[in-house]
Amino acid sequence: MALNTDRRTVNLSAFPDLVVIYLGMRVNKPRGLRTLLRFGPKIAKSVADQPDGLLLHENIIFSVVPPHGGMRQYWRDFESLERWARSLPHKEWWASFVRDTGGTGFWHELYFMRGGMEAVYLDIADHPLGFLSFAPAEPARGAMFSARSRLKAGGETKVAVPVSEEELYGRG
Repeated sequence: MALNTDRRTVNLSAFPDLVVIYLGMRVNKPRGLRTLLRFGPKIAKSVADQPDGLLLHENIIFSVVPPHGGMRQYWRDFESLERWARSLPHKEWWASFVRDTGGTGFWHELYFMRGGMEAVYLDIADHPLGFLSFAPAEPARGAMFSARSRLKAGGETKVAVPVSEEELYGRG
């Protein structure tokens, strides 16, 4: 029987440090719809600015009811993603958003070509998804506070976190 499909694969050898990140924002309360819609243009502009290391950005609709949108991004390496996430404008968005999600829930899951995964979830516990659906949840504090520390990536970050654990939770 003849093959009637165009079956292909990809050679990722030029991308040994490739990172894929899925991000999502789900409306939890009526005011969350405004928050979700407000982020769309900000994200579009950020992607249009072509951050160094971003290879591809794709928008995704996870569900219509409740509204749950997101994206998948491919980054050359973790350092590029981390540098972008800890710089403007993302730094301001995150510092504000992590204190008040504006009636939404937010999550990201990160997958590495060389192995390793990490995730963070804000106001998602009532309707868990992804890793949160099957793995034990822990507070994102201490060694679990930043993506770099959750990954046990080691090394030093070149840019400070948008909001430190001390700023967010206080010293106690």
